[in-house]
Amino acid sequence: MRPGSRMRAGESEKVVLDSYALLAYFQDEPGANQVEDLLKRASRGEVRLLLTVVNLGEVAYVTERTLGLQRAQEVLAKIEQLPIQVVDVDKRIALEAAHIKARYAIAYADCFALALARIEGASLVTGDPEFESVRPEDGVPLIWIRKTPG
Repeated sequence: MRPGSRMRAGESEKVVLDSYALLAYFQDEPGANQVEDLLKRASRGEVRLLLTVVNLGEVAYVTERTLGLQRAQEVLAKIEQLPIQVVDVDKRIALEAAHIKARYAIAYADCFALALARIEGASLVTGDPEFESVRPEDGVPLIWIRKTPG
């Protein structure tokens, strides 16, 4: 949620997952427990988890490249069962991602996660050090897994 904004009655907290967070979860790396806790909260309706289709694709290609096509297909099937809303990229998200890419030296796919978080007034879950350059005044609270930036 953006600083100073308020949730409406009955509205869940929104959290965007980047590919780093999901890869940590599926590969049981440090930070996986934090993602698992968010998934449990989402199952209870306490939080709404979002993921751009671009970041879904990133999870797929990284998994396939490192663990093979069969494992990538298994991961994609599991994601379908999780309480995560996969958001298609429209013109608004694409242009917001382009604006972010022009300002920050972060991977283009990561820009889509940040763009969705900005548009939705959501927090962003990551452990990717590239996000350390994102300034708090940009209005996206970062939830760090693995380590605290600094």
